[in-house]
Amino acid sequence: MAASSKSAVILKSVKKIAVQFCPFESNVRSTRDFLAVVGSEKVKSTNMNCEVVTVVKHDKSDPVIDVTFMDGERLVMKGSKLTLAEMMTAFQSRCISKDPQAKAASDK
Repeated sequence: MAASSKSAVILKSVKKIAVQFCPFESNVRSTRDFLAVVGSEKVKSTNMNCEVVTVVKHDKSDPVIDVTFMDGERLVMKGSKLTLAEMMTAFQSRCISKDPQAKAASDK
């Protein structure tokens, strides 16, 4: 799943992605997979100004992904209840709605 998700992810409309999780909890797999996708060199090269921040905590907190777009809008996803596919779908649909050129690129 992650390999196919990488090709369509375009961070052009994204200003910052903050990923927060406790690595010792059992519900962080999809959050860590999301971080691997958006943190890859290929995806980061779509917007070199996009800041990807990882906050690793040891407080049994739920994993959270907080995306800030260029227009100031935010997308907050609670990773403990979502699969990687659900997170990628929500993230990519929001990115495409903010950048029509991304839709053309993802259709290729």
